[in-house]
Amino acid sequence: MPDRAPQPVDRQLPTDEARDLISLARDLARREVAPKAAEEEDAGRFPREVFTLLSRSGLLGLPYDSGYGGGDQPYEVYLQVLEELAAARLTVGLGVSVHSLSCHALANYGTKRQQVEHLPAMLGGGLLGAYCLSEPSSGSDAASLRTRAVRDGEDWVIDGTKAWITHGGIADFYTVMARTGEDGPRGISAFLVPGDAPGLSGAAPERKMGMKGSPTAQVHFDGVRVPDGRRLGEEGQGFAIALSALDSGRLGIAACAIGLAQAALDEALAYATGRQQFGRPISDFQGLRFMLADMATQIEAGRALYLAAARLRDTGRPFAKQAAMAKLHCTDTAMKVTVDAVQVLGGYGCTADFPVERYLREAKVLQIVEGTNQIQRMVIARHLAGPEARRTG
Repeated sequence: MPDRAPQPVDRQLPTDEARDLISLARDLARREVAPKAAEEEDAGRFPREVFTLLSRSGLLGLPYDSGYGGGDQPYEVYLQVLEELAAARLTVGLGVSVHSLSCHALANYGTKRQQVEHLPAMLGGGLLGAYCLSEPSSGSDAASLRTRAVRDGEDWVIDGTKAWITHGGIADFYTVMARTGEDGPRGISAFLVPGDAPGLSGAAPERKMGMKGSPTAQVHFDGVRVPDGRRLGEEGQGFAIALSALDSGRLGIAACAIGLAQAALDEALAYATGRQQFGRPISDFQGLRFMLADMATQIEAGRALYLAAARLRDTGRPFAKQAAMAKLHCTDTAMKVTVDAVQVLGGYGCTADFPVERYLREAKVLQIVEGTNQIQRMVIARHLAGPEARRTG
């Protein structure tokens, strides 16, 4: 079959600098990420050197203040860079999104002194972060977390276990939500914990159906001592900080989902235009043409939705509802498009000789991470109809 190179996404970008960033991301993705993606995912290898390169290239701190090593880029631009990286390899795109999520608490709630001390290394110094909210017994019900931080003089001592942590066991720093007071959301505080802190350890990575190159693991805190100077925000503010971070993080997941879906469409289109049956390309058959048209339409709709939410964020307007909508729609789109891509390739789509079977396995996790899509529906409904009535009796 003849090769049909995918056409770059036609993007509307606000500045020449943004266009240069997209070109840089595409070039790095093409040269450094995509060629090794299938082999390294199959082997379960995490490409730490790629994240070091992204940091050196200024792509690991794009939405943050340039005074601390960030890129001063609006979310509208940052998310499109994420999409380009995720299209080449979801492990990389999602890893950048999680790293940005891990920096959110310090960048938005830390003191000036904390930011000066820690942010430059986190944003442009080659460090890699992890975000620790979920626990074995508290996933969607994050406010019931049990990891506890107890005050001891000028320090806090943290004990507990976090679960489903991307970069768990390999991160250089962890943004950790721990209980410092009463039960419920008001008793939670946020801490910046170094990855080499005594008493901190990562369990063996989970054996996942997809994204095998991205380590997801439990992280154990056994008497981890953290100075009060590493507490982020006020005592009891941690849950609000966590939710604020997740609103932005959900947009990152949405962008990654569209990148994955775009990669699947590109592969399906290349196959359909090259595969001959009954004396002509199978892309000539109306049933398949309609399928490709639907895939492309769903992707464009998802891209427009996450960009609309990003532009609200960039102008300082509320965007939580739109972020939940984007996460919901874009990840459902990724699931549907990757299923259809496998169908377009037929039997070949079920083999590891083509990447669409990997895309399908990877798409599923996106419907779960950073709030399941059922949780997104709850968030959207609360914005529409108000909180659920409390049951009495």
